[in-house]
Amino acid sequence: MMNGFNLINGFNRLTVQAFQKNIRRDIATNIFLNFKTTPCLLAEPLKKKKKVDPAVLKAREDRKKKKLEKQIRRLEKNARQVKPLEECEIPLSLLDEKKFRVRSLPQISSDVQENRAILEKQWAAYKKNQRLDDIQMLDRISFAQQRALDELRNESEELYQEAMQIDFQLLPFKREGPMETPPIKNYDSPDGDYVDISKKWE
Repeated sequence: MMNGFNLINGFNRLTVQAFQKNIRRDIATNIFLNFKTTPCLLAEPLKKKKKVDPAVLKAREDRKKKKLEKQIRRLEKNARQVKPLEECEIPLSLLDEKKFRVRSLPQISSDVQENRAILEKQWAAYKKNQRLDDIQMLDRISFAQQRALDELRNESEELYQEAMQIDFQLLPFKREGPMETPPIKNYDSPDGDYVDISKKWE
């Protein structure tokens, strides 16, 4: 009888331990599922604001204001300057050699100056008359051509239409030589890189 009781007692003990183990597992699972975390914000506590004297704050603002005004004045001063063109600048070496390069020309007498002025006026008059003669000659030629075409039209309309056609054989065009340039042997073609040495102006 005692052995049977002990067997039942042991069986009950095992059942109770298993039951307790299951309960503990369920509780741990529930605790784990209900356990929630928030993301780490990496924050730090706020620093206490230091009390600053109003006079010190005003001095700082005045310094900033003066600095800005100084920069504005500098920009306004440089705004009037034009960006220099290197092509139009005279090299310093030439400025240094100016006294050696200046030629002293002899003084021209008033008679020579008058003769030169008269020659210039005569040359200008001659070129003017030459130009007028050329214009009059072109006008005479074009007028004679138009009169000849009018007479031809009165004689025959077909001949007039043929005479008005463009003559493509009037200016023959000939070209000789290769159509493409042959390649040069052992020519090292550049790869297109270049060094920009132009100055930067701000």
